[in-house]
Amino acid sequence: MESKKLGFWSIVLLGINGIIGSGIFLLPNKAMAIIGPASLLVMLFDMLLVLAITFCFAEAGGLFKENGGAYIYAKEAFGDFVGYEVGFLSWATRIIAFATMAVGFATALGGIIPALSSDMMKNVIVSVIFLVLAVINLLGIKLYEVIQNVATIAKLLPFVLFIGIGIFYIEPANFTPLFPHGVYTPGSFGTAAVMLFFAFTGFESLGVAAAEMENPQKNLPKATLITIFTVSAIYILLLACAIGIMGYELADTTAPVQAAFTRIAGAFGTTVVAAGTLISIGALCIAASFVTPHCGLALAEQHMLPAFMAERNRFGAPYWCIIISTVVAMLIGYSGGFAFLASISVVSRFSQYIPTCLSIMVFRKKMPDAPRAFKIPFGPVIPVIALIVSLWLLAQAKPQQLMIGFGAAVIALPFYFLVHKKKQA
Repeated sequence: MESKKLGFWSIVLLGINGIIGSGIFLLPNKAMAIIGPASLLVMLFDMLLVLAITFCFAEAGGLFKENGGAYIYAKEAFGDFVGYEVGFLSWATRIIAFATMAVGFATALGGIIPALSSDMMKNVIVSVIFLVLAVINLLGIKLYEVIQNVATIAKLLPFVLFIGIGIFYIEPANFTPLFPHGVYTPGSFGTAAVMLFFAFTGFESLGVAAAEMENPQKNLPKATLITIFTVSAIYILLLACAIGIMGYELADTTAPVQAAFTRIAGAFGTTVVAAGTLISIGALCIAASFVTPHCGLALAEQHMLPAFMAERNRFGAPYWCIIISTVVAMLIGYSGGFAFLASISVVSRFSQYIPTCLSIMVFRKKMPDAPRAFKIPFGPVIPVIALIVSLWLLAQAKPQQLMIGFGAAVIALPFYFLVHKKKQA
């Protein structure tokens, strides 16, 4: 049975794949326009904030071996109702995100091959992506593990090439002045911090499939921390190279990494980044195809969804969760889904972060003697900082984003009471 589970380095690659996406190819120009070369300090600041939240996920993850991630932590700390809301929001958001990633891949491909840019071809490409990934996941975890690992390594190659070549073309003069026009604009640090923070989102997905991992209580905390340090190093080096190569010209580009790589490597740089964008989005689709059904499986295994959804086929794959997640995501993909995803993902992400940060204090009181693979140092200091940071970031969301996000939680209410009533009966 152990041979059918994800090994330690596959968990790390799953985490890296789930975080690094197409957004990082587009972030440097926006950060440069907002706060100039000081965006490197913002990235470092975000890394420390994400690390604080990651510590909470690592400690909580070391206490449980069940699927679910933030859902399990919320349920065990605060009861079925809060857990269900967190779990339902998480699953809904992942389905929408999965749909948007597939549409993003079709859109990027259409940009490279104009003949594929029509709405009809977009829907054909989206359908093929969903069907292929559903089949891969239905055939079991070992096939998924191989494809996921290869895709993640391939996805990292453009970053390695750009950083490896670009580091020799950095001009120190391009890092001055530190702020645009040499003057700090009040509020620009917060604006840039919120924007760059979203480049790190996705780390919370690691705990969702804990039961599919070898020795999750030991491996999950270590894998989570290694993932964040690796991603942070790639982001900081990539941003430093892009700024060092182009300076303030970076702010005027629409595809910053591609523009910087083209400047130093010509057509080769353009090709590598274009291919890297497709590989990056494709790899995210692969990760989403695995994590998304397991969000639904976690709820079903805890009797929060109909029992049939917890069934597995002979390859150990949760086939009903895979089928339902794929069909719903495909329908959303046909409609586009970009604006809806952007609106709801803000609130839904923090609906996972905040309960997880709070759960650490609860677990230390409820389970003081439970063996912990990882324990956050300095008592409650880091969880409290992580909580404050999460609330601060949530406060940056627009009112309409909050309304749509909480609207999803309201939609979940009748489902919870129906299931809860059935459980009591």
